[in-house]
Parts: sequence; C-alpha cells; structure tokens
Amino acid sequence: MTRRAYAEAFEQVTGQPLVYLTATQGLSDSELFYEFLARNNLPVDPEDDQLPFFVEALEEAFANHRHELTTKGHEMPGARAALDAVARMPGTVQTVVTGTIRANALAQLSAFGMDNYLDLEIGGFGSDTYTIASLLQLTRMRAERERQNVFPEETTIHVTNSTRGVEAARIGRAVPVAVVSGSATRGQLQNAGAEHILDDIADTAAFTSIVQRIGGNRE
Repeated sequence: MTRRAYAEAFEQVTGQPLVYLTATQGLSDSELFYEFLARNNLPVDPEDDQLPFFVEALEEAFANHRHELTTKGHEMPGARAALDAVARMPGTVQTVVTGTIRANALAQLSAFGMDNYLDLEIGGFGSDTYTIASLLQLTRMRAERERQNVFPEETTIHVTNSTRGVEAARIGRAVPVAVVSGSATRGQLQNAGAEHILDDIADTAAFTSIVQRIGGNRE
C-alpha cells in the first residue's frame, strides 16, 4: 500500500512515473522524496520545492487505499501486548517516531487500535522534515515540555527492526532495542550498534525486562 501511494503521489507531483524505488527503512518520507528524484534522474529546483505537494499527495493517495489496511495488513504478533505492558509502567511515556508522515502513520495505528496506547501529540513523523535521529531528539523535548519532566537520553528507548533505525538511535542519543522482524539479521543489527536484540516482539516478558533494565538507569 505504501509503495503504491509513493508511486501515485510522485507521478502526480512530478508528472513522471516512479520507475526506480529505493530502500525505505530508516528514512523519512521527506528524505525519500529527494531519494526518488535522484534515483529517477529528476532535478531538484531550489526555487520550486515540490516536497509540500508530495506530502499532501501522499496523504491523499494513502487515504484512497485506507480500506485495504485491515484486509491486506495484519497486526504484528506481540505488538499490542508490548504496547500495553509499557503503558502500564509508572513514569513511562511511549509514542511513535517514524519516517511516515503523520496522517498515514495515524491511519495505520488506528486501523488496528494501536493508537490508544500512545501519546501521539509528542510523536515524531516524516512530515516534520527531519531525519529519524533528529525526530528522536525532538520527541524527547516535546515529552519534557508536555509532561513537565526530564527524560534522560540514557533512558530513552527507540524500538526498531532496521540497521538505519539503530544508527539513528545512536545519533539521536537514544538506546536502540532491535527486533529481528525486518530484513536485517541479528548480526547486522548488532554490527550497527544494537546491544539489546530480540528475535521478535512476542516475548513480552523479555521485552519489558529490557525496558525496565534501561529505565533503571534513571536517577
């Protein structure tokens, strides 16, 4: 669905088909647009920034296929239990930091009832036009401002299944917790800098144990 939305939005904005895609994991939708331009040999005109139009078209294209979310998509086993477990931890705030633009991320979460576990007002989304690493820092600042509390870097956790996500966490000064649920292997995630790695998110006890252990670093 997302790839189809990319293709439809890209052609609508540029007038050219999206022939060549690029790896999407770990990149924001804003970054991807410029990657798509480069991969498809289209120039970037600094006087005519097409990014805002692409974001708008991407939201519209995804909305046109939103009804397919629950028929073609599925909930990752263990995801709901993991969200619920962390939501019950005192002093813990959880949200989403994703390269997906806000409207499309919320559509995916709400389709499966995942949005109820998250404080989405402080989240970081691809429509913010920052890298994932910068979004992590931005989200922490938003959390501190909203909750009137301090959330130290060493107890800020970024759960990811990509090597780029691990690298972004380290740059953004968060602790990466990697899950082997994507294309990256355990070894690749470890080489990227992940010290905490789970084979899947379905082992709620193992996941919450890691979260509690990292959170225990807080004074």
